[in-house]
Amino acid sequence: MAVIGISGSYGGLNTGDEAILTSAIAELRRTVPGVEIVVFSRDAVHTAANHPADRVVNPRIAMKGEITPEVARLDLLLLGGGGILYDAEAETYLREAVIAQAHGIPTFAFAIGVGPLRGEAERRAVRNGMNRMAGITVREQSAKRLLEEIGVEVPVTVTADPALLLEPEPFTDGMLAEVGVPRDRPLVGFSVREHGGAAPDLSEAAYHGLLAEAADFAIQRFGARIVFVPMERGDVREAHRVIGSMALPEHAHVLPYRHPPRQILGLMRHLDMAVGMRLHFMIFAAIAGTPLIALPYASKVSDFLESLGIERRSLRSRAGTFLADLDRLWDHRGRHREQVASRLPAIREAARQTAPLATAIVAPRDKEPGPPVVDRR
Repeated sequence: MAVIGISGSYGGLNTGDEAILTSAIAELRRTVPGVEIVVFSRDAVHTAANHPADRVVNPRIAMKGEITPEVARLDLLLLGGGGILYDAEAETYLREAVIAQAHGIPTFAFAIGVGPLRGEAERRAVRNGMNRMAGITVREQSAKRLLEEIGVEVPVTVTADPALLLEPEPFTDGMLAEVGVPRDRPLVGFSVREHGGAAPDLSEAAYHGLLAEAADFAIQRFGARIVFVPMERGDVREAHRVIGSMALPEHAHVLPYRHPPRQILGLMRHLDMAVGMRLHFMIFAAIAGTPLIALPYASKVSDFLESLGIERRSLRSRAGTFLADLDRLWDHRGRHREQVASRLPAIREAARQTAPLATAIVAPRDKEPGPPVVDRR
């Protein structure tokens, strides 16, 4: 029986990352029947409770001597998916891969995102780690360009984000009522994020006011209610900051940060339009057939929009231009749905190629099974 580990930003911190893990586990089980899956997570209890992993280990608090035996029994370690190789965090996320490579365990980059990488130490660490990979898949062209720019010599294949393969769970009218969202008007979903390591150039002044104007416009022009959909716990705070800048805040609602990815995908089917920033909010909208318009804070969002044939725009967009685009999308949302629906199958098929590419290098060894879960919070 093959034993495959997967290491990324898991543990309930981000709905998009949890969606990646959900889809990755399903794809690995589809591709390698009987596989034992070990997840390296920042919250072992959360991951064990929410994902069908066979073992869960928290590498953030364990010593190297405790992690090494967990890695050494693997047949393959997958790094990713998701945007985990960026300044300040890249070396941390590479830790298990470096241990595996030192022990002769094959490693594979699983539909990762890369960047920004401006620090020389981070660029060197990523270059060294990637050049020891048995294979590399990335989810966007910009990630491939950056890896080649920093000197990665292992061939890089562009596939797509594993979350594109997610299947929805119902999000009922009753669930909407429970969180205080009436169904008496069109619903426009909003996504907002904080300034952070993955978005160092993001300026709150550039988007809080713009999103507030867009929300007020949607309320007045479309007769809509605004539903902020947090993809991280901190998004709740950012949503309230935007609401604080609105002229019509009584028509805005903030969804609690407690719903798993498949339910958020189910929620998307209630939305008449999606406006926002986070990549997986955009991915969920595309899967659900919800017309979407984005403020791309990073190349990963721009690349995804481009794959759907959607025009790029800047966070520095003027309010008038953005509101005109919003109005145009509302008037032509049927045509928009058709365009996205025509492109989505090819993108999802690309996402399905990641697991077969990764697991083609697996050669199972005889080994002793470990306990079901290692709980190291």
